[in-house]
Amino acid sequence: MSNPEYYQLFGIREYKPNYALHIFLFVITFFTVTLAGVQWVLKDPFELSNLHYGLPYSLSILFIIASHEFGHYFAAKKHGVTTTLPFFIPFPPIPFVLNFGTLGAVIRIKSLIPNRKALFDIGVAGPIAGFIATLLVLIYGFENLPDIEYLYQIHPEYRFLPSLPKGDLTFGDTLLFFFFRKLFSILNPDAFIPPMNEIYHYPYLCAGWFGLLVTAMNLIPVGQLDGGHIIFAMFGDRHKYIARGFFYSLIFFGLFGIFEQNLGWPGWLVWAFVLYFIVKIEHPPIGTFGMLDKKRKIIGWITILIFFLSISPVPITIK
Repeated sequence: MSNPEYYQLFGIREYKPNYALHIFLFVITFFTVTLAGVQWVLKDPFELSNLHYGLPYSLSILFIIASHEFGHYFAAKKHGVTTTLPFFIPFPPIPFVLNFGTLGAVIRIKSLIPNRKALFDIGVAGPIAGFIATLLVLIYGFENLPDIEYLYQIHPEYRFLPSLPKGDLTFGDTLLFFFFRKLFSILNPDAFIPPMNEIYHYPYLCAGWFGLLVTAMNLIPVGQLDGGHIIFAMFGDRHKYIARGFFYSLIFFGLFGIFEQNLGWPGWLVWAFVLYFIVKIEHPPIGTFGMLDKKRKIIGWITILIFFLSISPVPITIK
């Protein structure tokens, strides 16, 4: 069924993109992400001459987010599903608030998803595209690490210490990030690889770490997150047991994070709240389903592996 026939059949107005709104949100997000990038290297974000310091971070972040959302967009187009262009979500710099400059981006489906294959393809395309973009940023970042003098320029006081301090903010390690750190330390033994409490001063590593976090959070197999779409398409009604298990795991790690930051993260409680009241736990039934082919099942299991490579039970520790 073509899109005009669909809109006529269901008595709704044909979707027309608001290009001005999409461009406006992208420009504002580019600006706020650039300001965040300036902040991460401890420069004054309100000094115009410092804006160029934020470009490596902002361009990397927007490349990852755009890859993710346009993965969904083009997969939807392939199946004749009408969807909006990405709405980028800016987040202005706020003093004393952990700020990545954006809350990501979203697209909205404007027509019915016809079958299980379409649901799976649309759900899986975003995380895979975003993950590939994240890998490219991480590889570039690790291959082009500056020497320790770069960190001394940001923290001159470190030059006179016997060893680097642990710091107040630490990003949580993931299996993939840990693998990259070990691999590049072997490939380049003389390189200085920053500890996890200094990663955010390195724009490409910070953006890559953020890309893994966004990928993992989207792949949580709950409700209408990307992971929820994938698990529902793969397992049908059995998805609800997986979704409930992961939802309660978020609460578990969130509560642990309140009392012991090394074992959990309070932010998981916030995410669990969002999932329960907004995203919902179980995926709604969609269309008429047929079985996924072997190729899609393999891609589904690969995506599940990507989730476990990208997730950290304690993504952020603040002392």
